[in-house]
Amino acid sequence: QVPLVESGGGLAQAGGSLRLSCAASGLTFKTAAMGWFRQAPGKERNFVAAINWNGGSTVYADSVKTRFTISRDNAKNTVYLQMNSLKPEDTAVYYCAARTGDSYYNTATKSEDFGAWGQGTQVTVST
Repeated sequence: QVPLVESGGGLAQAGGSLRLSCAASGLTFKTAAMGWFRQAPGKERNFVAAINWNGGSTVYADSVKTRFTISRDNAKNTVYLQMNSLKPEDTAVYYCAARTGDSYYNTATKSEDFGAWGQGTQVTVST
């Protein structure tokens, strides 16, 4: 298990930016792919972005592809989600997750491929 703690959520206006951070403990962070998911009220948890173990490969949901950027700093055991041009429909609880199991170092988009989760951070975008 890789304990994860998200931070950086809050309130932003439409068109604004926020940067989420996810701090991980444990040596396995450096070899694990990481992802961000989000869950809006009354809706299922959806994939947002993922990054492989060394940052060389990323994947995004179509809805955020040109606006969000995922990155990681393995020296700091931290993964980031830079969110620009925010829209009200981006409002959700954002969760950081670490891959576990087979091919844990590669990106994935399904929540069942991620075995460790943070507690979530609320992002609210106003009009």
